[in-house]
Amino acid sequence: MSAGFPGYSGGRTGVRVVVAGDRGTGKSSLIVTAASESFPENVPPVLPPTRLPADFFPDFVPLTIIDTSSSLESRSKRNEELKRADVVVLTYACDQQVTLTRLRTYWLPELRQLEVKVPVIVVGCKLDLRDEHETTAIEQVMTPIMQLFREIETCIECSAASLIQVPEVFYYAQKAVLHPTAPLFDQEKQALQPKCISALRRIFILCDRDMDGALNDEELNEFQVKCFNAPLQPAEIVGVKRVVQEKLPDGVNQLGLTLSGFLFLHALFIEKGRLETTWAVLRKFGYNDDLKLRDDFLPVPSKRYPDQAMELTSEAGEFLRGIFRLFDTDNDGALLPGELVELFSTAPERPWNEAPYEDAAEGTSLGYLSLNGFLSEWDLMTLLDPLRSLANLVYIGYSGDPASALRITRRRTIDRKKQRTDRSVFQCFVFGPKNAGKSTLLDSLLGRPFSTGYFTSNTSERFAVNVVSQVGGTKRTLILREIPEDGLKKFLSNKEFLAPCDVAVFLYDSSDEYSWKRSQELLVEVARHGEESGYGIPCLLISAKTDLDPYPMSIQESIGVCLKLGMQAPTSVSVKSGNLNNIFNRIIDVAVQPHLNIPETETGRSRKQYQQLASRSLMCMSVGAAAALFGLALYRVYAARRSTST
Repeated sequence: MSAGFPGYSGGRTGVRVVVAGDRGTGKSSLIVTAASESFPENVPPVLPPTRLPADFFPDFVPLTIIDTSSSLESRSKRNEELKRADVVVLTYACDQQVTLTRLRTYWLPELRQLEVKVPVIVVGCKLDLRDEHETTAIEQVMTPIMQLFREIETCIECSAASLIQVPEVFYYAQKAVLHPTAPLFDQEKQALQPKCISALRRIFILCDRDMDGALNDEELNEFQVKCFNAPLQPAEIVGVKRVVQEKLPDGVNQLGLTLSGFLFLHALFIEKGRLETTWAVLRKFGYNDDLKLRDDFLPVPSKRYPDQAMELTSEAGEFLRGIFRLFDTDNDGALLPGELVELFSTAPERPWNEAPYEDAAEGTSLGYLSLNGFLSEWDLMTLLDPLRSLANLVYIGYSGDPASALRITRRRTIDRKKQRTDRSVFQCFVFGPKNAGKSTLLDSLLGRPFSTGYFTSNTSERFAVNVVSQVGGTKRTLILREIPEDGLKKFLSNKEFLAPCDVAVFLYDSSDEYSWKRSQELLVEVARHGEESGYGIPCLLISAKTDLDPYPMSIQESIGVCLKLGMQAPTSVSVKSGNLNNIFNRIIDVAVQPHLNIPETETGRSRKQYQQLASRSLMCMSVGAAAALFGLALYRVYAARRSTST
């Protein structure tokens, strides 16, 4: 399926090779012979770093070779070099069986002890000195060792004195770095890695332009030209399909090469040592060595103010709705676990299997993901990790310009000055003492009844996200972020902590005096932080658990605090009795009018009055100075006229 050597198209500009092994195994001679293409008569014990230029290799990437000493005195320095290696070459002498045994008993375990997690090339040097009666093939000797140490990429024997396979040693070393096996192929299972299958599946779907589940001759040829800049001849296409059909009958059908056939071909390339072919394909479609899309394929603006956010555009939203309908094969309005797995089958992994996404969105009673839950997860991921969100959009088939999928919102500080916002996703920080009902409030946003017994630790952050319908049919996404009371001091040490917040909610248990007092303290503390940092935010006080008897004076005190701070009166809710008092719409109403409900403390009010007084004083001084200058100018005109008249 490829034509000629595909070359290297990754991001590396050099490869660092560290050569190690027992004394006398031929390390230095191997290096000098590779660099000079001649066998040296005298070689120093340890060579300085040796550079092989880019034109030594078909991939045109230079190599730096580091020689090491095997002495105990040099162990520390050698270990440091091994930790900096891109690939390790371990040598043994073909005429000294003990040096081969030492690879298994000392050198390979030593690399593991040092946690050197790079490819290893095992090289038998001095092939010319091997006993001519020795008939054991290298494969027989090395296979048990390679099964025990999977980090060994390949084994090769050479002779520096006879100039046998010396360049090949460093070609394989470079190849192990530029075209690694581990991300593509599981040697133990003898199968493609799951991430490799996902990437190749996506590439197959992109190349299957008529979406009939097979690559016809024209599509195969376009694929070939894109990846290798050379067309396939008709006879070559026939040959490719014949090879697949002989080994895998369902790899080819009447329409062309199927997905299973496409995957089989790449497994065949890898098994035959042609990893550069599969890597050329993957890199042409934007993948890095971790089989994830490179950042240059994902145009997410890196420069934005702390109080700006990323949102999905309407184009991306429409795409996601279409994807949801496509994979909701039973048309029940929800994605089953299997349907969700299929949807993300072209991504390296499912993105919502861990915190903060896991269990953060609305699902059905059976745990399936509703459309609102699906869209909400995307909104949350876009807010928290826009690069990951865009990458997953592309993985699952977003075909538009990636730059058209996300937009940067206007700064929140500007929204508050203009007294309006065009955001469609709002983030609300939920503060409150322990047992005030924060987690219960988050659960209610997800439609979970009080009796379901959901429980979340108060010591960690948690998110809940859902689509909220407003009066008039407008839909906004609300993200509730629970702020643990114990961690507030740490959060407030960050000046920009409140920058991404649209609304702050302060929850207290209306039946508990301490809960109310503590919530009031939190409110004042956060309000002061907002004033000092310049990120003053709208705040809302929520009186929770109103199904219980309130402690005396709670209502009067809370109203008084709100009046003093310039906020609206507290909103009463009882999740247990189902009386939410339209709280989520109220939160969004506050977010939509960001200039209202920003609390003003005594300290902030004094600072504001001082700034106004200073501003007026400066204005008076400016007016006085201007009047003085004007008077002086009039006097000069008068004096000039008087002088002329006399």
